[in-house]
Amino acid sequence: MTPNNPDSDASILDRLEQLEARIDDLESENNALQETVAEQSDQIETQQEQIDTLQEENTRLEAVAQAALKKAGANKDRIAELQTRELEKGAHLLADHVDPDSLADGVERLERFTKEDDTYMRIPDSEDPLDRGGSVTLSHGDLLPIQQLAQMDDDMLRSSTNSLPSRLAVKLWRARSDPSVGDNPWQEGCKGVREYVKASDMKHWIRRQEKGVSDAYAKKLVSRTIDALLELSKNRLAIRKQTERKNGLPYTERRVLLKTDVSIPGETAKATGSLEPSGVHG
Repeated sequence: MTPNNPDSDASILDRLEQLEARIDDLESENNALQETVAEQSDQIETQQEQIDTLQEENTRLEAVAQAALKKAGANKDRIAELQTRELEKGAHLLADHVDPDSLADGVERLERFTKEDDTYMRIPDSEDPLDRGGSVTLSHGDLLPIQQLAQMDDDMLRSSTNSLPSRLAVKLWRARSDPSVGDNPWQEGCKGVREYVKASDMKHWIRRQEKGVSDAYAKKLVSRTIDALLELSKNRLAIRKQTERKNGLPYTERRVLLKTDVSIPGETAKATGSLEPSGVHG
């Protein structure tokens, strides 16, 4: 039997301890690497989510851009159609605002001419936009916004403004200025007032124009329509409150007035009768 060698046993034990220590170190390194891999995996997952979010946002923005381009193209077509119609009516449009190549069929030739304020384009020898004849000539830009809108048909008017009060204001103006419209709530005034319309008459007129509108909603539309009248006429119209009596009881009602001293492009003051409607003063 070979006798035990204490030195050899000690050496083996030392070696085992070294190996165990090395194993512990490697396990620690492995754990650290696994933690690093897990953190990087989380980062990759987060970045992927961010990429997905950015891609979704990019897709949304592309859709918005396409919709904007489509709408811009549609608006350009509408403007071209509107300009074509106005030119055919005899309007004079600012030259900088007209693209002859984009106009709808029907306008074969335009002429450029200069007025005191700017350069315009028109169909050669065209009449003025309000069909008055004589030497007075107005361009489209000379007209009040409400006059410009009143020249449009109902479809073009609806495409030009999505505001019901604005459309009602235009139709109300059209009823005043165009005898062929028929349903006209305006009345002749005197003593400085050419024409006027009562708020109560306007309410009933609105209900005739907009079928199904309740009396309460029509009252709200009266106020909004009056605001639109003032804005689109550039405050050529005036508002006055007038005390009246109904069934023996006094009440105050608003009236929209067109005074005789107010200048309306293309219009001359109408002669008023000798009888004064109750309470109408300039």
